Amino acid sequence: MTDNTALWPAPLASGPVDATVTVPGSKSVTNRALVLAALAAEPGWIRRPLRSRDTLLMTEALRTLGVGIEALPNSSSAAVVDPGLGGDAWRVIPAGLHGPATVDVGNAGTVMRFLPPVAALADGPIRFDGDPRSYERPLHGVIDALRALGARVDDDGRGALPMTVHGGGSLTGGPVEIDASSSSQFVSALLLSGPRFNQGVEVRHTGGVLPSMPHIRMTVDMLRAAGAQVDTPESGGEPNVWRVTAGALLGRDLVVEPDLSNAQPFLAAALITGGRVTIPDWPAHTTQPGDALREIFTAMGGSCELDERGLTFTGTGKVQGIDVDLSDVGELTPGIAAVAALADSESVLRGVAHLRLHETDRLAALTKEINGLGGDVTETADGLLIRPRTLHGGTFHTYEDHRLATAGALLGLTVPDVAVENIATTAKTLPDFPELWHGMLGERA
Repeated sequence: MTDNTALWPAPLASGPVDATVTVPGSKSVTNRALVLAALAAEPGWIRRPLRSRDTLLMTEALRTLGVGIEALPNSSSAAVVDPGLGGDAWRVIPAGLHGPATVDVGNAGTVMRFLPPVAALADGPIRFDGDPRSYERPLHGVIDALRALGARVDDDGRGALPMTVHGGGSLTGGPVEIDASSSSQFVSALLLSGPRFNQGVEVRHTGGVLPSMPHIRMTVDMLRAAGAQVDTPESGGEPNVWRVTAGALLGRDLVVEPDLSNAQPFLAAALITGGRVTIPDWPAHTTQPGDALREIFTAMGGSCELDERGLTFTGTGKVQGIDVDLSDVGELTPGIAAVAALADSESVLRGVAHLRLHETDRLAALTKEINGLGGDVTETADGLLIRPRTLHGGTFHTYEDHRLATAGALLGLTVPDVAVENIATTAKTLPDFPELWHGMLGERA
């Protein structure tokens, strides 16, 4: 059990950082790959998967539904280990999905949203439950859509967890309208299972601005790589409409990219200390939102080079404020806000009202915690206004939010005596963060 009150003394950088940091695999890619592999017509491999709380919740949930998942130390080894203990490669063996079963989603948005459509294809009732915060996160887009597509869902009218999906072994599918303005995961959830619906699926977004579009593009690219036919607005289709044709999915042999969003604190460390950090295996082409860090952090005062070694980011020690729309890359907001709090000019972060519905209300939390260290942060209707101030030490609370925790660690690099509450919450997507952080600084954890 994690001690949510434990305080971690954030290490102070003694000078410019100079390090190579190998970042684990992408959570977004790993969990999408697991769902697609579970729904495929043949076994598949997922290599270099992320092993974190969110991905282990996904593996355990799929196993609960009857999917076989074996973890091997490497592709040539015959020794099977449990995914909870490690493994460089996971073999996913599709099987008949069945209940009754209970799925623990923790506080993982991908698990609570991607798996109800999978459960609708199972034979029997599947109950979904999770951490207390998961009850507050919106699920209405998935619940309402599943009902419209022919599924029976009991949620007592909450539009949220806990709930039960009564799987009938198949789902009619077809056209459905949803408002996904609170989470792009509503769209991805329906598209990922769409090939297995009898009539496929046509998802039409009818609400306001759709956040995190790169994540939808990631879903579409991974579906196509698994053999699905997908029509999108970018491929000549109607605006805000995605169509997936019914058909078998292929078992794949997929190598997971490094999680570029989890590279953020390390690149930011180079920016704010005037140092240099290299992230190996940074892809030349990717749908991951974290790739935007190259442009954003360069605009804030650094420079980057992508070559055979990976991405090398170099800072000058001088941090400039930025006015930026983060609607496509909202998950980067906490780290950018921390950097902006150390800048020499004002920053405006826009387009991220939906962050109020994430692991915590990230806008309120960032405002409270940075201001608690002497900062000047004001919430706006859709983001944050951050003015430069000299910061001081204190406790940085994280609200069981992994990106708040890494933001606190960032501030502690240049602000003495910052204590980050519950640094262990970083295990949600970035296992061993404290060890990686100390290693970047040339220290032992």
